[in-house]
Amino acid sequence: MVRRLTDYRGIVDDAVIAEIYRKGRKLYKKHILHINSTPYGGGVAEILRSLIPLMNDIGVRVGWRILVGSPDFFRVTKKFHNALQGDQISLTRKKIRIYEETNETFAKLTHIDHDLVIVHDPQPLPLITFYRKRQPWVWRCHIDLSRPNRKLWNYLKGYVLRYDLVVYQMEQFAARGVPGEYRIIQPSIDPLSLKNMPLSRTTIRKYVMKAGLDPKRPIIAQISRFDKWKDQIGVVDVFERVRREVDCQLVLVGDMALDDPEGQEMYEKLMAAVKNKRDIHVILGAHDVMVNAIQRAADVVVQKSLREGFGLSVTEALWKGTPVVASNVGGIPAQVKDGENGFLVDPYDHSTMAERVMDIIGDRTLREKMGEKAIQHVKENFLITRHLENWLDLAIELLS
Repeated sequence: MVRRLTDYRGIVDDAVIAEIYRKGRKLYKKHILHINSTPYGGGVAEILRSLIPLMNDIGVRVGWRILVGSPDFFRVTKKFHNALQGDQISLTRKKIRIYEETNETFAKLTHIDHDLVIVHDPQPLPLITFYRKRQPWVWRCHIDLSRPNRKLWNYLKGYVLRYDLVVYQMEQFAARGVPGEYRIIQPSIDPLSLKNMPLSRTTIRKYVMKAGLDPKRPIIAQISRFDKWKDQIGVVDVFERVRREVDCQLVLVGDMALDDPEGQEMYEKLMAAVKNKRDIHVILGAHDVMVNAIQRAADVVVQKSLREGFGLSVTEALWKGTPVVASNVGGIPAQVKDGENGFLVDPYDHSTMAERVMDIIGDRTLREKMGEKAIQHVKENFLITRHLENWLDLAIELLS
């Protein structure tokens, strides 16, 4: 069922609801468009699936287009993604041609006559060059650009300079050397989505057992795409260190985004790494209620990212009152307050990460106190209503 803004009464104050409606009235005659490269898999699509219906519910016309690309295109853009996070890349003329021609073809298939255009991440970035620009264009970057591959960034910056504004997730993610202003809008979760809505104990137990887990024994979980930056194989090593001291289970839940061709390869590597190992469960493509139940049933959620944009699965776990032991990288420190609602650890320090997991598993009082603080932190900072208001403020600023 499509949610309405008033459904969030009781989760946020009525004053917040009223203020969002008030701001929406300033945009009644405007038409806004979001463009990204996948309808599911990953945080961008998940946010848009919640944000766009709410924008329309309050009277603002907002649409969503998906860039259509070939497997070759997504192989190229995955290499771009990795290079923007610091990997090396051979930026050949062939890669550039595939990238630009895909965007040009899509532009010929798609009319854009909106009042504001918001382009997400590098895949559709060149679209701005294939339209007669008559409205503000915003590039919404979900990637940490603090240390990009310089050659690739110099190429992509030629497109970025055409945009009226860039929006980053964190101040420290902003690219250096780009003239003009930028804005910060942190991501959010939808507390009423299937992945985050309340579940009964009976439902949680049912799905935990469906996943092959024993609800009577401690559960360690990581929920993230199968991606080298999420380091699921490293999580297995951390688990084995914990397993020497504590009788527990590990569940790794993941999926593959349409625009990430490396997902299958990483999944196969993980399955080879866990072959014949006890108490390790790998779940591919779990539905949202299953993810919800596992995050609620887990004694501790791990997020062992080597690099990270924001990592909304961390916020999802915190919203359910589950402490998180996570890497001190990217946007994770904005979510996990070390020693308060979880622990932050160097992602390469497996020994310390295992110790912090054991600290939480072995101390119920600590677990409960961290869980209470986790819920409050998310409520104050990372709910969809705050995110919606941020975008309204930006649209009003650009279109006033």
